[in-house]
Amino acid sequence: MPSLIVSVPTEQLAADLGPLPDRVELHVWDMESPAPADRIDIVVPPYMSMSDVLPRLEGVEVGFVQGQSIGYEGIEAQLPEGMVFANAATVHETSTAELAVALTLAAQRHLPAYVRAQDEQRWAPDFAASLADRRVLLLGYGGVGKAIAARLAPFEVEITAVASRARDEDGMPVHSVDELPALLGSAEILIVSLPGGATTRHIIDDDALSALPDGALVVNVGRGSLIDPDALVAHVRRGRIRAALDVTEPEPLPADHPLWSLDGVLIAPHVGGASTAMRPRVARLVRAQIDRALAGERPLNVVIGG
Repeated sequence: MPSLIVSVPTEQLAADLGPLPDRVELHVWDMESPAPADRIDIVVPPYMSMSDVLPRLEGVEVGFVQGQSIGYEGIEAQLPEGMVFANAATVHETSTAELAVALTLAAQRHLPAYVRAQDEQRWAPDFAASLADRRVLLLGYGGVGKAIAARLAPFEVEITAVASRARDEDGMPVHSVDELPALLGSAEILIVSLPGGATTRHIIDDDALSALPDGALVVNVGRGSLIDPDALVAHVRRGRIRAALDVTEPEPLPADHPLWSLDGVLIAPHVGGASTAMRPRVARLVRAQIDRALAGERPLNVVIGG
């Protein structure tokens, strides 16, 4: 008899895990069909559709659920009572940080305007703002924030980090979020990577945007709920603020939303983690969880229950 029953949502992830010990029974379960067993020790739901499928775990005895995203706001309400949930910390930080820097560079160096000019076969040089020498405020200094800071360092920027609590982390002075209002006034670029939830909802509101200097760039790779969209639209319309967004509120952004057509806004469709780095890292995390379970050790990244 197997000592560990695991389900993954795709044949691809099953293959990526490689050969497993004989004690592991692996099922490919997309969570649309009935559960393959009455008890499953580790359930990996499909990527980006957990809210639709988690209620289907009702009646199944589950050791823990291993998500494929870092964010987990709203998951507890969908998860059957008493279940344990682990997020995918270590999987998406690199890709999300890459996109944060890419969005920042694209906005600073006017790449969207050049693409539009290319579509029209039009030579349209201009004089753009650098990333070098800019004062960058990182709002969020968890895994993603630290990965962004590491990638910004070679660009010769001045970095200020803000998180939920003040601390010194590996030589980086991290300010408390209570200090944010006083720090915004000197930030030429604000990069937001906080998690969502009630405590961070609209942390960047009209007051915060008003505190930023004219021409500041706001980059959001955290959650759309971090920024008040009405306030952002108002500031962009006045030409005060620019924005580069991988996440929006609401999401997907409706076709008639003003952010689509405002000058100074660059939008990506929530693809921070959607790169070739994801597959091997998800497999590495799931394999680590399997090895820990076989060894009787607590799973990594538990954020709900347990």
